[in-house]
Amino acid sequence: MRIIDRVYIDGSFVEPHGEQWAPLFNPATEEQIGKVRLADEEDANRAVAAARRAFPAFSNTSKEERITVLKRLHAAVSERAGDLVEAMRVEYGAPSSFIDFAARRAGNVFLDMAKTLESYDFRRRIGRADVEMRPSGVAVAITPWNSNYSFICGKLSAAIASDSTMVIKPSEMSAIQTQVITECLHEAALSKGVFNIVTGYGAVVGAALTANRDVSKITFTGSTVTGRAIAQTAAATMKRVTMELGGKSPSIILDDADLEVAIPHVLAAGFLNSGQACIAGTRILVPESRRDEIEARLKEAAKVFTVGDPGDREVRIGPLVSRKQWDRVQGYLRLGQEEGATLLIGGEGRPEGLDRGWFVRPTIFSGVRNDMRIAREEIFGPVLCVLSYRDEEEAIAIANATDYGLQANVFSSDLERAKRVADRIEAGRVIINGAPHEPFAPFGGFKQCGFGREFGVFGVFGLEAFLEPRAVIA
Repeated sequence: MRIIDRVYIDGSFVEPHGEQWAPLFNPATEEQIGKVRLADEEDANRAVAAARRAFPAFSNTSKEERITVLKRLHAAVSERAGDLVEAMRVEYGAPSSFIDFAARRAGNVFLDMAKTLESYDFRRRIGRADVEMRPSGVAVAITPWNSNYSFICGKLSAAIASDSTMVIKPSEMSAIQTQVITECLHEAALSKGVFNIVTGYGAVVGAALTANRDVSKITFTGSTVTGRAIAQTAAATMKRVTMELGGKSPSIILDDADLEVAIPHVLAAGFLNSGQACIAGTRILVPESRRDEIEARLKEAAKVFTVGDPGDREVRIGPLVSRKQWDRVQGYLRLGQEEGATLLIGGEGRPEGLDRGWFVRPTIFSGVRNDMRIAREEIFGPVLCVLSYRDEEEAIAIANATDYGLQANVFSSDLERAKRVADRIEAGRVIINGAPHEPFAPFGGFKQCGFGREFGVFGVFGLEAFLEPRAVIA
């Protein structure tokens, strides 16, 4: 049983003032594997005070000094990649393909930001004005459970590069992962208070951080519902806010697509991170003229997406994070059938041979209309919907007829045609023919996916979200 009874404030692991405990589970076995003592409002305010004390000195460090810090952070995190992998496997249950990527990315984001910083100009001459990009101040990062240490490191890297100090509130369901990554960051020996990590409930610690008048910047990744509440609270003191929220991403298979290429990528995009990903391509748009052929191929190709023990490297889909999430997804599986959709594969209950663990049968619904709730709401599980369209114009209209606009996928044998379609999709990212991840591209979405961007080369996106321009005109 893992007991986590410390938070990280002002450069030290300290006993929290909060006295509540939360259980920690292995989602593949449903067994309790630990518990975490949660921070409270007093801990949140202590962390902000530490970050504020650290800000004057840190905000005057040189670019070269911060590049050195980022490289130290990369080394400290990369050295314990194996521990990060094991923590995510046991506590979260993601498949190996996702964990391997997440563990590498956690360290690499610091190197990526160091490269961005090398070429970024904090001072510019514009007309008669000297314009300086200044750090926004004390920043708060509120991170979710579906890629714990990737989000922590990504947000911290931008804060460090900008000369800001930070308080991080991770999900209480990811406390073991948080403990390991905090130990890594501590080994990098940053000045006291530059970063602080307090695990607690959103309604307690998150609310206190959001309302604290000494916080000037909030970066949040999570649900749209929670994002609205944070934005409303932040508006009272005009905090700068970056939001990366939900998604209902379309995968558009055009009528000339090579299905040998498209089908594996479509399923990989939809079942990404066991379906627990904001960018998951959960709406599959297919031409009516090829619907039967595509559905037959989807049904056959889905057989390789095996479900089971995340320690097995052949497994493609692991368990959901919690019983609550499992129950929620089961509700959507019932709802889809009640709405009139047909099960192509999957359905309610656990996969055959798995009698415990929060495993879901990989499910593809056929005959889905875009007005059905299963096509409009973020399910956050391995549940995909097939929607048919008559022509290219209708495909674009269906893809854009959503409250979200985070990511989209387009498949076509004609690259120029795919680009023309991509130009008309209302999404922060459009991936053509399964193109690989680009860490220097900005990340964020349109509509109710939030506002602002993270990452991005040359600092014009993620870095500048933590900066304020000041003009001196002589």
